[in-house]
Amino acid sequence: MRLMSLGGITVLAVTGLPPVPGGEVAAGAAVATPGSAMADPVPDARDVDRARRRAEERADEVARAKVRYAQATGELDRLAAAAALAVERYNGEQVKLARAVAAYRDALARLDEAERRHAQARSELAAFAAKAYQANTGYNAWPSVVAGGGGPQGFMDRAGLLEVLARRRTGLLQALEAARNVAGVFRAQARSALAEQNAATQRAMQARHTAEQAVQRQQEAVRELGAEKRRLERELGIARERADELARRRRQALADTDATGARLHGSRARASVVVRAALRWLGTPYSWGGGTVHGPSYGIAHGSRIHGFDCSGLAMYAWAKAGVQLDHWTGTQWTSGPHIPLNRLRPGDLVFYAYDTADPDTIHHVGVYIGKGRMVEAPYTGGRVRISSIWRPGLIGATRPGG
Repeated sequence: MRLMSLGGITVLAVTGLPPVPGGEVAAGAAVATPGSAMADPVPDARDVDRARRRAEERADEVARAKVRYAQATGELDRLAAAAALAVERYNGEQVKLARAVAAYRDALARLDEAERRHAQARSELAAFAAKAYQANTGYNAWPSVVAGGGGPQGFMDRAGLLEVLARRRTGLLQALEAARNVAGVFRAQARSALAEQNAATQRAMQARHTAEQAVQRQQEAVRELGAEKRRLERELGIARERADELARRRRQALADTDATGARLHGSRARASVVVRAALRWLGTPYSWGGGTVHGPSYGIAHGSRIHGFDCSGLAMYAWAKAGVQLDHWTGTQWTSGPHIPLNRLRPGDLVFYAYDTADPDTIHHVGVYIGKGRMVEAPYTGGRVRISSIWRPGLIGATRPGG
């Protein structure tokens, strides 16, 4: 099949046998096509296959990107939880630090009070000693407090009183000294606890900072992976649109070619109709149980929400267009006509696949042969109607419906 210009009109020159993916039909036929096809050539089967492979490659890249994005999001959740724990630990250490600061300040206050009382006691003791000395020598008014009558005995009594008072003052001073020492120990302990708590708080703050930095880095990684995933999804959409457009243009070209071939080769018209009908739906989603004699339909079970064909539904539809009624079942399609040797296949024949090639009861798949070892098939759930090689495991044979 090639494009040429006749009298200023762009035409499609058709050569060969009935329509197949390479575009071969009867020699010498030409079909007028609208527009300037020289600037936008009709894609051949290899163009469509390459476009679909590119779309599949993009789909694989999107799938891998989604996995990476999900993994990164999960890691972000884990790091966020770890960061929250680090923040709470830091908050706890801050509370402990505030308590340690308060305890240290309390210890300082207790020491200051002990020092003040100690100094006051020493001052009072010194004053007491001075007054006692003056009382014994009669130099000031103190004798009016301790001195009196009674002669020597009175003096001895007064001296004993002074000794008792002195011992009491000394005992108080010793108690204050002990209190000062205890306060000093408390201060040292509080200062050590404060230093240790301050170090623990610093470590907690560093751990929090490290955890928060890890979350920030992971957030950036998630943003980058999300952007990459969206970019790949856009590229996948473009690739699929491109493949669908090429397939649509090829279907149209093949349909036009088939129409011409049918007119030129009446004996092969039925096969041409079957092939054209099957090729028309390239790219249609696989739907389990889907397809009628009128075209794609919603299927059953997991195909109930998918508008498309399953393998036997596509074969039934294609042959219905040629006036041959088939059941929507590979079992009776296998027996709908003579079995054809694989070296004598013609376009339109049905090729079948079985789990056990020695047992037709295990047939599970059928495709519409279009020539050169290729077929149109509705492959499997998640797939789309496509052109494939017939040469793969499980090929049990072929049938030509209606003879």
